[in-house]
Amino acid sequence: MTEQEMLKMYEDAGALLNGHFVLSSGRHSARYLQSALVLMQPRNATALATELIKDINPDDYDMVVSPAIGGLVIGQEVARQLDKPFIFTERKEGEMQMRRGFSIPEGSRLLVVEDVITTGGSVRECIAVVREFGGKPTTILAVVDRAPQQQDRFDITHHTVIALDVETFASETCPMCQEGHLPAIKPGSRGHA
Repeated sequence: MTEQEMLKMYEDAGALLNGHFVLSSGRHSARYLQSALVLMQPRNATALATELIKDINPDDYDMVVSPAIGGLVIGQEVARQLDKPFIFTERKEGEMQMRRGFSIPEGSRLLVVEDVITTGGSVRECIAVVREFGGKPTTILAVVDRAPQQQDRFDITHHTVIALDVETFASETCPMCQEGHLPAIKPGSRGHA
């Protein structure tokens, strides 16, 4: 699949939104990708995961991990295709944690999978938890990178299949807020929608 074909998947699902959005990082943007609408179709999850792992050697990894909630569907599908155990981290009271009885055998090599990366905050938090539990995160895969020019966000290799350079703003400098035309909505997993 080409990047354009994958973006069309988002457009066809009504998942490439235009407006005034508050991202999970707290930054504002005029465009938003709602991956859940794309990934609700198993064939889309399968196709995107296939693209993500086409250059991955399954023998290089012991497990797959994703930060909840955005990375869950694509992480599970990547793990299924690689035939690896899948775990996830999640926030409780604002702090990323490993729960639900998950454990990581000491020294296990983990593939970190996310749906959309902007600042990379959730992925960095996930990586910190994995390390705290004795795992070795080695590679990050994400379907979409909203800030591909920011190559220094992570201390491990990361790859994406869609690079969509979308400008984001701090709330204090957001031109949409300053113009006052549209109220900012928070459609993501940490918001109300």
